[in-house]
Amino acid sequence: MDLLLADLLSLLELEQFEDQLFRGQSQTIGRHIVYGGQVLGQALSAANHTVEGRKVHSLHAYFLRPGDVNAPIVYEVDLARDGRSFTNRRVVAIQHGRPIFNMTASFQLPEDGLEHQAMIPDVLGPEGLQALHDMPDEVLRELPEGMRYLTRKGPFEIRPVEPVIPLSLESSSPVRHVWFRVVDDLPDELDLHCNLLAYISDLQLLRTAILPHAIGLGDGRAQIASLDHAMWFHRPFRVDDWLLYSVESPNAAAARGFALGRFFSADGTLVASTAQEGLIRISPKKHKPRSSS
Repeated sequence: MDLLLADLLSLLELEQFEDQLFRGQSQTIGRHIVYGGQVLGQALSAANHTVEGRKVHSLHAYFLRPGDVNAPIVYEVDLARDGRSFTNRRVVAIQHGRPIFNMTASFQLPEDGLEHQAMIPDVLGPEGLQALHDMPDEVLRELPEGMRYLTRKGPFEIRPVEPVIPLSLESSSPVRHVWFRVVDDLPDELDLHCNLLAYISDLQLLRTAILPHAIGLGDGRAQIASLDHAMWFHRPFRVDDWLLYSVESPNAAAARGFALGRFFSADGTLVASTAQEGLIRISPKKHKPRSSS
């Protein structure tokens, strides 16, 4: 198996040291704080360890404090309810003695019912699209050091449909589509695929909310931080097959941005949905002082 993917799977596996207590390590993706998707994936993994015979259908989470990439995270699972059809779990992520994240997740016994779904967007397929880590040299030269992680190969192969221009100051529609899959085959464990989808779901959402406002990702004016995150798992899927992440931001106001995402398999099946609101503060442009003559 690919080494980087194996590292991610190990990150999501967790160490259990009490009945409802788990420990996860932290990993940087190029920033000094823990990537929000890591905490989502690990918290869901912790909850999954306490549930048998039922699959997650939704989760609702709040990011309370930034995570420290240099310290492990303890996940405390509360066995809130085990009903006849549904199971509920509450998870608190703790670091340095303080909660940094909390989540409620619901699990359901398999059950048949009515079905309909939204149609997959009419966009290019993944074949022929450029991978995110294959940015042109002229773009790479202009990237600030803190954004170089975008160009590194990782456990996911990511192919944006729309061109990625990190330093662009032109406004555009708050809609983005990204194809992705993990770089190697995975076991047939739906829980694992759900944990990985939670991990990747934090990748694109809030960035979409700044697209109409001519804010380049590298110009240093934008302070962006996830506040909450929700996911709904509709149908079985595999993250080692291509999935389309279709993201739109219908609103930004009061220093917060809101974004919605849908995950489609390559055959057009809607497999999951997500929503997120986050802090978006924009500092004024800094003007260089005029030189005196």
